[in-house]
Amino acid sequence: MIDESDERARAALVRLLDIMRRLRAPEGGCPWDLAQDFGSIAPYTIEEAYEVAEAVARGEPRALESELGDLLFQVVFHAQMGAEKRWFDFASIADAISNKLTERHPHVFAGATFSNSADLNRAWEDHKARERAAQREAAPSELADVPLALPALSRAAKLGKRASRVGFDWPDASGVRAKIDEELREIDAVGVEDQEHRAEELGDLLFATANWARHQGVDPEEALRRANAKFERRFRAMEARAAERGVALEALDAAAWDALWNEVKNPSKSGKS
Repeated sequence: MIDESDERARAALVRLLDIMRRLRAPEGGCPWDLAQDFGSIAPYTIEEAYEVAEAVARGEPRALESELGDLLFQVVFHAQMGAEKRWFDFASIADAISNKLTERHPHVFAGATFSNSADLNRAWEDHKARERAAQREAAPSELADVPLALPALSRAAKLGKRASRVGFDWPDASGVRAKIDEELREIDAVGVEDQEHRAEELGDLLFATANWARHQGVDPEEALRRANAKFERRFRAMEARAAERGVALEALDAAAWDALWNEVKNPSKSGKS
């Protein structure tokens, strides 16, 4: 049954698709939009996904609504370019994800029953394994469908998780922790003049750290995003306190920086909130 909200959604989507067609129309379209292709638009798609995540983190409904609209437009943009090449269109994209969702949820759409969440998770993993097996027929590797465009930390954890499915993994978190110590020793052993080798060893360290997070059930990308936000919040607080005191940040020495950092890190101990 279609209710009023479905009708509104349908009308809004038809309007958006029409706007996209007009933007890409050879006659009367927008020169910038006409000049784009999948490669040039992909970075914007990634950027908009991150802006959605940021709006979620901030807990701002209106901002989230706006950013989701920007992300939807990216999908519509790709769909229009696909239609122009006769590869796919918005309808085929929507049908493909609808088919995938119904196949992955037989307990909702096909009358399947599972006695507990563990059985449901096993069925989900089995289905995903069949999908990956079909994909490997075209690209024979367990890692074939791990997207190159993922953020590096997320991709490192995903590569490690995927390899673990065929048994290539550390047995537990302690093994990864030992690997981190090994990588640190290897970095220390690199000469200061050999920057290329140092970069390689630092990459190995970051890869091991991402997989250490995975073994502890922590998303390394989200953990780093939170650490970034915490650092930014504290640094801005230091700037504000320095400004209140008429202090130029560039004039601070290491001890003054450390004292200011500890103030904003532990405001209760400094007597300020």
